[in-house]
Amino acid sequence: MEDLNVVDKINDAGSWLANNQQLLIHYAVNMVAAIIILIVGMLIAGVISRTLNKVMKARHIDITVADFLSAIVRYGIVIFTIIAALGRIGVQTASVIAVIGAAGLAIGLALQGSLSNFAAGVLLVTFRHFRAGEYVDFAGTAGTVLVVQIFSTTLRTFDGKMIVVPNSKILSGNITNFSREPNRLIDLIISVSYDADIEQVKTLLTDIIAADSRVLQDKGITVRLNALGASSMDFMVRAWVPRDTLQNATFDLLESFKRVLDEHGIGIPYPQMDVHMYRTAKPKACPADDADKKPLAAPAPQ
Repeated sequence: MEDLNVVDKINDAGSWLANNQQLLIHYAVNMVAAIIILIVGMLIAGVISRTLNKVMKARHIDITVADFLSAIVRYGIVIFTIIAALGRIGVQTASVIAVIGAAGLAIGLALQGSLSNFAAGVLLVTFRHFRAGEYVDFAGTAGTVLVVQIFSTTLRTFDGKMIVVPNSKILSGNITNFSREPNRLIDLIISVSYDADIEQVKTLLTDIIAADSRVLQDKGITVRLNALGASSMDFMVRAWVPRDTLQNATFDLLESFKRVLDEHGIGIPYPQMDVHMYRTAKPKACPADDADKKPLAAPAPQ
């Protein structure tokens, strides 16, 4: 009996396959077509994204903008491809879009931080407060901009560290761009001892700055007495140099200042305190105190 049941089931399955042959072929073709659509769509998304990126860079569009827009285009094509593949296998795309919209609302409420990062990324690319290759400071996080992505910005610090900063934190804080202006100001405080001659110090420091070829003489030089400190006279030294020479020019000027001040015997004091001690006379004893200190007379013998 069991063998008969198995045979009946096989016959039923064969009959169902024979009756639904057209339907199975239709679904098989649609599945294969959907897979082909996904593969082709992914390839097209990658090709268009890379081509758009190269074209924008060839037209000297900022690397930050090129990378950001190419990523947006790629994700848009991928989403469109997925919807087209679902429609090919018979899924109602209208309902899919409605479901995606509802899911997007729920996900948006759950991922408010990520959406704020995305919105901040769009604003950063639009207003272009900084570009790839520029040295910036994001409220204490400093480095060279490598790439601005949809949700974050990647920096490389001067000591070789990679820092990923969320775009929302960048936009909510101060952005300091050190690379946008061609010239930078050297601002130094040089302290000398109080016995130094003010005019001599100003002349020596001015001559050192004027002799440096990197200093932009047409933008002016400032060497003035800025403050009278607790143990030194503090001179303000200011000069403009090209941006790329700021660090080396600062180091060289400091070394030259020290040498010329030493050659002329002008000291650079360190914080110190003078303590004066005074000797005071010992106070005289009062007569009443002396009377109190006299010994008592011994009683006379009887």
